[in-house]
Amino acid sequence: MKQALVVIDVQEGMYTVGIPVHNGSRLLQNLQEVIQKCRSHEIPVIYVQHNGSKDHPLEKGTAGWHIHSKITPMSNEVVVEKETPDSFHETNLREVLQEKGIEHLYICGLQTEYCVDTTVRRAFSEGYKVTLIHGAHSTFDSEQLRAEDIIQHHNKVLAWFANIANVQDLKLN
Repeated sequence: MKQALVVIDVQEGMYTVGIPVHNGSRLLQNLQEVIQKCRSHEIPVIYVQHNGSKDHPLEKGTAGWHIHSKITPMSNEVVVEKETPDSFHETNLREVLQEKGIEHLYICGLQTEYCVDTTVRRAFSEGYKVTLIHGAHSTFDSEQLRAEDIIQHHNKVLAWFANIANVQDLKLN
């Protein structure tokens, strides 16, 4: 089964909004590890980049819009731009995956309760086998919940739609 890694919205602006990404440094280290593991297994890495509106921290073309410098895409890796939490909605992600014959998606990135959640559910509905990588997705504290609680809750709920695998336990073919 052909696999791909989808890295959602890990952009410079997510780290400069003033609220810290939960375990932000660790997230980047884990993403580096997962990306390197995928590259060494010749598993395509696909970056999803959010295009924010004017004055948004991820406003297209601004410094904050760029993929985080610690996980910069290689020249042969695809970047899919999006404008909603759904990485499939009005993007070319489906075409990119079909072109590569991908059937199994490993999903990681930011923010757990928005873009990661929506993309996991949509990928499942689109017929993909999905693995959500615990330790490779994160979010921010909200007024109601701590980021850690949001992440734990989503790992439990999204288990209906995806296998949940820890970074350390990730088995790639």
